[in-house]
Amino acid sequence: MKKTEVKLIPLQDDDREQFIKDNQWAFKYGAIEEFGMRDDHFEEDDQIISRKTIEESVDHGDAYRIISEGKKAGGVIVSVDGDRGELEILFVDPDVHSKGIGYGAWCEIEKMYPEVRVWETITPYFETRNIHFYVNRCGFHIVEFFNSHHPDPHDPDMPEEETDGQFPDGMFRFEKVMK
Repeated sequence: MKKTEVKLIPLQDDDREQFIKDNQWAFKYGAIEEFGMRDDHFEEDDQIISRKTIEESVDHGDAYRIISEGKKAGGVIVSVDGDRGELEILFVDPDVHSKGIGYGAWCEIEKMYPEVRVWETITPYFETRNIHFYVNRCGFHIVEFFNSHHPDPHDPDMPEEETDGQFPDGMFRFEKVMK
């Protein structure tokens, strides 16, 4: 699959609410695809990812709209500290999945932040599309598996997430060391 040409434009204040809704729909769509409507992995109000989580990421990171063929196609939020970067959120509108938009967005992020030597992200165990995308398309490696026997020391909510059933089988942590 080729890389689709995309543009990343900084998130505008007047698009913030729609960005949050689009993000929640994309994550919910992935869970519904995996588990059907019986899904019980919701964070709040039947959402896989809460408004609070997205807002905190937007407020403390760099948020961008993914534009493809002149239309909003998703979004991405990154945070950078020196030569380390975190891909906090990347989502693509389900209507345009499998068109190379996510990969094109990731390539743009790498160009925009050449100082980053190590990128990190996490995803739930059940998001097989994400695991394929990060490992096979973007060159990340799974470096850690957070679960009830090995909680994420940087996520104070993880023990609660495990006991409330949102991600009882854990989360993968990925790293990409840039060359």
